[in-house]
Amino acid sequence: MPTVRIIGPGRAGRSFARALSEAGWDVLPLLGRGDDLADAASGVDVLVLAVPDDAIAEVAQAVGPDRSTPVVHLAGSLGLGVLAPHPRPAALHPLVALPDPDTGARRLRSGVTFAVAGDPIASAMAAALGGDRVEVADDVRAAYHAAACVAANHVVALLGQVERIAGAAGLPLEAFLPLARAAVDDAGRLGPRRALTGPAARGDWQTLARHLEAIPEADRSAYRAGVGLALQLTVGADGRVPAARPDSLDESLPEPAAAPAPALPTAPTGRS
Repeated sequence: MPTVRIIGPGRAGRSFARALSEAGWDVLPLLGRGDDLADAASGVDVLVLAVPDDAIAEVAQAVGPDRSTPVVHLAGSLGLGVLAPHPRPAALHPLVALPDPDTGARRLRSGVTFAVAGDPIASAMAAALGGDRVEVADDVRAAYHAAACVAANHVVALLGQVERIAGAAGLPLEAFLPLARAAVDDAGRLGPRRALTGPAARGDWQTLARHLEAIPEADRSAYRAGVGLALQLTVGADGRVPAARPDSLDESLPEPAAAPAPALPTAPTGRS
């Protein structure tokens, strides 16, 4: 039974503690502010730093290195350098939100994808939790994490905009959630380009102009940005958009992108 010590009793630390314990690991009491960290890497099979990203380097420096103990951080955007001077650094980042320990532990064991790097212990932990693994090197971790933030944080922010605009029409957010879920499912099944529907996909500029006129002014810039993202998906292989915007329409609408946005680097996956 592997023994793990976790520094950081917040949502991530407690989620991992519960999930690893349920997976059969021996999880020692969590350490936090005020605890002596000098010997935290001694006498365990792995040490996990579940602290805020900006604190990882400082906490790693406070822990005395142990050549037999891998030290793992949970940050998505950081590489292995923040774990100096530990000789067995690793990174393990779950592509899932951890809002509280109960939900977090359940999600960590639900077959989600983990971005791993460094010491093989990171892949072993992901496998123990029943997850997929993708190797994400230091030089693309910021891009990887940006994609993760768009997939989660930005989607939630967009649903906040849906709630505001729908509220202005006297409708609740809940009425639109099946539409959002179906769109996400279609993007996963067909790919975003084929899944895109609506006025931007059709080049229906009159409808887009009516939308801008109808929605609250505070939401118009975000709506324009969303139209711009949709138009990136409408660009064909020849770089042309099916329907150009008439000059007579609202010039505040975005112009179509000249070419599709570049894809992020991909890495092989492994299923435990």
